[in-house]
Amino acid sequence: MASLLDPDARGRVILVGAGPGDPGLLTVRAVEALKSADVVVHDGLIDRRVLDLAPASAQRISVAKSRARHTVPQEGINALIVAHVRLGAIVVRLKGGDPFIFGRGGEEVEAVRAAGLKVEVVPGVSAALGCAAEAMLPLTHRDYSSAVSFVAGQCKGLTDQDWSGLAGQGRTLVIYMGVATADQIADKLMADGVAPDMPVAVLERGTLEGSRALRTLLADLGAMVKREAVQSPAIIVVGEVVTLSDAQDRMAAWARAAEGMHA
Repeated sequence: MASLLDPDARGRVILVGAGPGDPGLLTVRAVEALKSADVVVHDGLIDRRVLDLAPASAQRISVAKSRARHTVPQEGINALIVAHVRLGAIVVRLKGGDPFIFGRGGEEVEAVRAAGLKVEVVPGVSAALGCAAEAMLPLTHRDYSSAVSFVAGQCKGLTDQDWSGLAGQGRTLVIYMGVATADQIADKLMADGVAPDMPVAVLERGTLEGSRALRTLLADLGAMVKREAVQSPAIIVVGEVVTLSDAQDRMAAWARAAEGMHA
């Protein structure tokens, strides 16, 4: 059976994880897929250098989303992909991070299969893994954390999510899309029994120019996000592993956060 990356095989979708941002973190297979594309349907946060790997003749279609506004609803994205494939195009659906970690990749695969069309998934380095690696922040560690969980900070509203037991001693919690709800996230975790002085990191624009790794304590999370004017894309890491991350000002950050808690 021929690979879906066979240039002679027309009319298919290749769902590609673009990684956390830096083009150097693309997989070899992702680069091959981009070079074969007739149409690239991409998220808004994809680095221009990644898009430039597709042929100059390839049509590039942005389906950028934001928290307050979706330029194209998910059903519209699905229909767009299917329509181009039915015309015989090789469609690369380019998604930040990994398609199957808060990327709605599963929904798009279902839509393509339901239309009777061929689809392949090329995994990518997830935002959590890429950002944590850049910050020298291990998400698991034999002495600090034997489990890691991934949650969305705005998916269907915080009140609908049960995070009980996901954060605390010996565990790491990684929160995607949590910048806008940082205050509520901190309150939710502390209400579930997580200590107010649990270390927290906010990893902003990981692997891209201008990236920052900010550290504080859980009770100070919302205040720090405002104080530092943190912008998306960013992930939040909650757990004792944060103390292992590489930062010259780590202890100063803990001291400032502690002072704020007791002010």
